[in-house]
Amino acid sequence: MNRIRCISSYTLSQRFVTCRSIRTMPLRKASVHYITVPEKLEIHLTEVENKICTLLHDCSEFLREKKRISTTCRIAGGWVRDKLLGHQTNDMDVALSNIMGLAFAEHLRDFAHSKGVELGHITKIEQNPEQSKHLETATMKMFGMDIDLVNLRSEEYAVGSRIPTDVAFGTPLEDALRRDITINALFYNVDSRVVEDFTEKGLHDLHHGIIRTPMPPLETFLDDPLRVLRCVRFASRFGFELVPELKDAVKGRIVQEALISKVARERVGDEVGKMITGPAPLHSAQIIHELSLYHSIFSVVPPEVKESLSDQFLEQNPADALGAASILNALLSPSQFPELIPHSYLLSVVTVDSSCKARLFLAALLVPYMDLTYKDKKKKSNAVTTSVIRDSLKLGTQHHFLDGIPVLFSALPLIKEHLKEHSDHPMTRVKLGLLLRDKLVHNMNTGNHWTTSLLFALVTDLEPFYDILKDSLDIDAASKVISSYNLLVDTIIHLGLQDDVESKPLLNGRDIRAAFGVAKAGPWIGKVLEDVIEWQLAHPSGTPDDCLQWLKGKDASSYIDSDESSEVPTKRLRTK
Repeated sequence: MNRIRCISSYTLSQRFVTCRSIRTMPLRKASVHYITVPEKLEIHLTEVENKICTLLHDCSEFLREKKRISTTCRIAGGWVRDKLLGHQTNDMDVALSNIMGLAFAEHLRDFAHSKGVELGHITKIEQNPEQSKHLETATMKMFGMDIDLVNLRSEEYAVGSRIPTDVAFGTPLEDALRRDITINALFYNVDSRVVEDFTEKGLHDLHHGIIRTPMPPLETFLDDPLRVLRCVRFASRFGFELVPELKDAVKGRIVQEALISKVARERVGDEVGKMITGPAPLHSAQIIHELSLYHSIFSVVPPEVKESLSDQFLEQNPADALGAASILNALLSPSQFPELIPHSYLLSVVTVDSSCKARLFLAALLVPYMDLTYKDKKKKSNAVTTSVIRDSLKLGTQHHFLDGIPVLFSALPLIKEHLKEHSDHPMTRVKLGLLLRDKLVHNMNTGNHWTTSLLFALVTDLEPFYDILKDSLDIDAASKVISSYNLLVDTIIHLGLQDDVESKPLLNGRDIRAAFGVAKAGPWIGKVLEDVIEWQLAHPSGTPDDCLQWLKGKDASSYIDSDESSEVPTKRLRTK
């Protein structure tokens, strides 16, 4: 698509405006991950699933005839949904009428034993409302499959809490209505072997790709605002469409405030983690942006952080997050965006490491906070991204979220400074090698490989050329930026530095102390090691002896304070 726009350009001394014809392209065309919904929704049991259903049915019949315990077993929720879609699942949630999960599990174990079938150990999971465990649950292995058993329930909620105040035995309809969305409210009756749709919308919505709440959305979300994020996740996971009334309810201030006040941040972070590790993280970002959910998810930080930043915190533009995520997605999809192909080496790690991809997408979503820092109680400066990950999402070091993402942001000025220098005057092998070895750029202890650090820097450099409202990227400007990064990577590979970042220094601390005749190590050792690495990069064929001779010719006083210098002691005399 061609159009004319005015582009503002700056020099050191003046501002001038030039007009040119630019080519643009949309980036979000591939954001939706559409699953294939079978024309006929049917459940076909595997051999193991058939054994499980038969055993559950026979146990229910035995209890009814021999112990006058009347119960019906229904498989609920995700298993039913996924089986109807033709997907295999490795766990089942069994909903029971008129009996608790643990009591039925014990009867089931005894009944199976009488038939010569040994089931796995029964584990009782106590009620834990904070972790969405509103009822006691029994878990066990049956023929190698994980099974959860719990009774059908109805729930009542108090104002200001997503934890039910009253949980009781319920009918299948009551249980279905208290679930998050209709496609998760389907049951498979073990006795009749048919799918039961008590909301009368679940099968329709699954077939037509619709995300809808069983009850009016406002009521559903105020009972449990976490369901808002589950709607986002399932919509992006399957490529399903949110119904208009659901969107309207989510955009309302009352639901947004409830999401902040009623939901534990660990639960929010758990849902965000599932979105960015799922099949369509960009679609999740797009829905979050469309529903104005960004600040309710990411900006719930301690008061001292907001106070330190004043109004700057909430003034950050959430659209920047979607822009960065859109660009990252395009760079990771070279077959779909052939005009935006980064160097293959930049994609060498992220394409094989799913945790790296998730980390980059979460970092992209935090771009609005890129330049913000705050002062903690000790007056120490901290990156706001750290607080967002730690406090608003309660994410730790899993996938190197908490320890890795702030480092990605910290590396940006260093990378961009070197990139500009390389564009003007190609850098030497030593300078490039030191860049790649910098702990901000490459440190596997924080999950950051130099390729992913450069890739994230590329994303932030391309973001200004993306028009979020029109979903259009300036191709020519973007291509120039990508070319500069590709040139840098080509130089790194030409100089043979790509595999050198993990190589150890030729000398260790003991060698260095001996060379200078110093007995005690100290911070000065690190300074020497930096010069050793620099020498090593400048002399790729050098040996440890060569490096040692070079070091002995250096002035020790340039590294060591006078009070630290001493002769290497002789071996200590043995004493009886």
